[in-house]
Amino acid sequence: MNWKSTATAAALALLASTSLASAEGALNIFNWGNYTSPEMIKKFEQKYNVKVTITDYDSNDTALAKVRQGGTGYDIAVPSQNFIPIWISEGLVQEVDPSKMENFKNVAKEWADPPFDPGRKYSVPWAWGTVGVAVNTDVYKGDINTWGIIFDTPPELKGKTNVVPEMNDVIHAAIRYNGGKMCDGDKTLLKKVRDTLVKAKPNWIAMEYNTIEKMGAGDFKATSDWNGSALRQRLAHPQIHYGYPKEGVQLWSDNIVVLKEAKNVENAKLFMNFMMDPENAALNSAFHRYANGIAGSEKFMPADMKDAPEVNVPEAIMKTAEFSHACPPEVTELYSKIWTELQK
Repeated sequence: MNWKSTATAAALALLASTSLASAEGALNIFNWGNYTSPEMIKKFEQKYNVKVTITDYDSNDTALAKVRQGGTGYDIAVPSQNFIPIWISEGLVQEVDPSKMENFKNVAKEWADPPFDPGRKYSVPWAWGTVGVAVNTDVYKGDINTWGIIFDTPPELKGKTNVVPEMNDVIHAAIRYNGGKMCDGDKTLLKKVRDTLVKAKPNWIAMEYNTIEKMGAGDFKATSDWNGSALRQRLAHPQIHYGYPKEGVQLWSDNIVVLKEAKNVENAKLFMNFMMDPENAALNSAFHRYANGIAGSEKFMPADMKDAPEVNVPEAIMKTAEFSHACPPEVTELYSKIWTELQK
């Protein structure tokens, strides 16, 4: 059977199992920057004769604000799990029942029925990982497994340390550094958090998302960061290492959703199903360097990921790590006040 007939047969099987319409046309994806494999997108385009356009965003808040405005022209977005309940409650996404799609059987058990989307009515996994610190160990020889790199910056790293400006990540890290737990609304604790952040900020050189390029160029010698970003840094620059802060690590996941205003809904569903195929999920992971939540994808991963310390979270860390989740509105309001003061 040649490629064309194979692809046709696969497409017909998928249509039969998911009741999707013709896949020809377009698909507009709204996603984090530097996070989507061009090779994976090319494979999807060729398989289904769909032209994919990708628009980048740099934070969950940016994405949410844009989609709230409406009229975006986007079909798909990839918000983090702590934001998905907001997208659902505000009617920004469609209930497309991914759990009924052919490839849902490949979703790892621990990701099949998550509390942020019970029964997977709205979303499918894209990637998951941790929040920690990346450090140039040629510059700093001390312990990198601590949020002290950020909040009590060692002399060698003062004026050389960056903080990725994702509010929840930063606030939660500061809370753990001060002995609290995620979504803790205790005002005495939050005063300590506020004081920790305000005191630490003069030691930072920047609050930017562009860590891969700037750590590689030596503009930053340390940064708060996500593990896949740190892996990409180390592969290019072996002196950069990822630390799991002993005070507490945050776990997160990003997930594909279909926007309420999507014009290419059937193509969006096809893309969801496509990304639950282990080979396709692994192809994407080979680019962004995060785990993906799709069982069986591990055997298709590049060799340099299979034993990478950035991806394989130590068991001891997993025992104390907290999964990111939406905090109560009154707690989020307190965090926002701290964040606003930090931006001054």
